[in-house]
Amino acid sequence: MTDMTATTGPVSLETSYNPNWKRLGKWMGIAMLALIYFPLLWLVLLSISSDPLSGIPGAFSLRHYQALFASSDWHMPFVASIVIGLIVGLVSAVTATVIGREVPRMASPGPMLLVFVLPLFVPGMSMGAALFIFSQSVLGLDLGFWSIAVGHYVWALPFALLIVLVVTLRFDHTLIEAGRDLGASDWRVFKDIEFPILMPGIVSAGLFGFLMSFNEVMRTIFLRGTSETMPVWNWVQAAAQQSQVPIIFALSSLVLLVTLPLLSAMFWLLFVRLNRT
Repeated sequence: MTDMTATTGPVSLETSYNPNWKRLGKWMGIAMLALIYFPLLWLVLLSISSDPLSGIPGAFSLRHYQALFASSDWHMPFVASIVIGLIVGLVSAVTATVIGREVPRMASPGPMLLVFVLPLFVPGMSMGAALFIFSQSVLGLDLGFWSIAVGHYVWALPFALLIVLVVTLRFDHTLIEAGRDLGASDWRVFKDIEFPILMPGIVSAGLFGFLMSFNEVMRTIFLRGTSETMPVWNWVQAAAQQSQVPIIFALSSLVLLVTLPLLSAMFWLLFVRLNRT
């Protein structure tokens, strides 16, 4: 019997792939990108429109931004969101680094990862109610700044840990043994060998923890007491009086211009910078 591969040669994936599926995948990808980014662009256009509530951009004006900066009502919620986000981002990055360094050394890390990742699948309403009871009954915290920070930390940590694990699971642990063989202390090994390699994951975990806290609403509603973060302030204003909606469009657009570069920096550190190293 004649060997078919000898007569026809190996089959290439490029030639065997149905071009119709290729086109379908391409256009579905374009459609999804449009569905994600077009509403964001539309929001920015409406924020500089004279009548944004019509839903149609036009007669462009900056008067809603002028009204936003003339008002001080959103300043304290904005500052609170920034401060809580910085605390959550820093603590999440440190905690995720400590845990993430040990997970690859475990004989069976699966159960540990499951325990940490499980909160991602718990509904925000259920987690918020549970944290409401825990903060007051167990931790003895008054509802406000620190109870919000605890709730945001619980929400952000699993994401930060997964980001750090992207780096630590690829880490060559023979470098640590080589450093110890040369007489370096554990701290010197971490500072000179581990940290420079893990740095993209650590910084990305901190940035993502900050963004998760900065945009969180559901858990904050249960834990805020009389305090307000900026997303909750936006939600309250939008629900209370329609006249504030144009200002909310302007504020949301400004937040978008801040968060998108941060997200881009995180993905650059995690995937571009990491692949170069």
